[in-house]
Amino acid sequence: MNYRHAYHAGNFADVIKHIVLSRVIVHLREKPAAFRIIDTHAGTGKTNLSGAEASRTGEWRNGIGRIFDAAFTPNVESLLQPYLDAIKQFNPRGNLLIYPGSPMLALSLMRAQDRLLACELEPVAAAALTKQLRTDKRAKAVTIDGWTALSAYVPPVERRGAVLVDPPFEQPGELDRLAEGLADAYRKWTTGTYLLWYPIKNPREIDAFARKITKLAIPKVLRIEAMVHEPRDIDRLNGTGLIAVNPPWMLESELSMLLPPLASAMADNGRSGFRVDWLTREK
Repeated sequence: MNYRHAYHAGNFADVIKHIVLSRVIVHLREKPAAFRIIDTHAGTGKTNLSGAEASRTGEWRNGIGRIFDAAFTPNVESLLQPYLDAIKQFNPRGNLLIYPGSPMLALSLMRAQDRLLACELEPVAAAALTKQLRTDKRAKAVTIDGWTALSAYVPPVERRGAVLVDPPFEQPGELDRLAEGLADAYRKWTTGTYLLWYPIKNPREIDAFARKITKLAIPKVLRIEAMVHEPRDIDRLNGTGLIAVNPPWMLESELSMLLPPLASAMADNGRSGFRVDWLTREK
C-alpha cells in the first residue's frame, strides 16, 4: 500500500470526519458505562504539519488551518470545542504544528474506563502507531488489515461504542467493499455506531453507493456530506462524506448547525455545499 496520509492530514476531509467523531464520543460519554472505539484504518496516530509530506501539499492550510483560530457563533463554537480542545492538547504553545489522527483524537476525548482498538496494516504506519499508543493502558494497536478488523472485533465486550472505517481508497471497488463490510459487521453488532468515511469525486458513484447502503435496510442511517469544490473534475477530492449508522439522536441537528459555516470556511471562494439527511430512518 502506497498511501501516505501525512500528505493529507488536517485537510477539510479530516476536519469534518474528526468533528463528527468527536461529537459521537461526547455523546457516548453521557452514560457512565464504558465504551470502545474501534478504528479500522488508524494510520500513524499524529502528523507533524511542518514535516516533508504535509508541507509538500499544504492541504492542512485550507482545512484545520482555517478552523483552528476562526470565529464562529457561540452555538457553533460550543459544538466545536471538544474537537479544538483535543487539537490544542497537542499544540500547547498555541502554534498549530501537530495534527492528531483519529486514534489520538479519540483517546484525548475518552475517559479512564473507555477503550480504543486501533488497527493499521502498513508496516511504517503500524510501527509509528504502536509507539504512540504504547504508554496508554486504554489503547491497543493491532497490525491487521482494516477490512478484516471490521468484522473480527465486533461486537466489543463493552457492547457500547463506535467503529470508524476510514480506508485509503487506493483500490477500485472500495465503495462496494465499504457497503459489504458494513453489512457483515452490522449483522454481528446491530446496536453499535458505525462511521464510514468516503471521498466525493464523481457524484454518480456516490449516488450509487448511497443506494447500496439504503438497500441494506439498516433502520437508522444518516448521510453527512460537505462540498468545498465544485464537482467539475471527478479525479479531484471535491467533498467528503460519512455514513453514520445508529448515530446519537442529537447528531443530525448538531451537524445541520455545524456544516454550513465549516464548509463555507474551507471552500474555494466560499462556494460550498452540504447535506445531512436520512437514507433510512425508523418511524
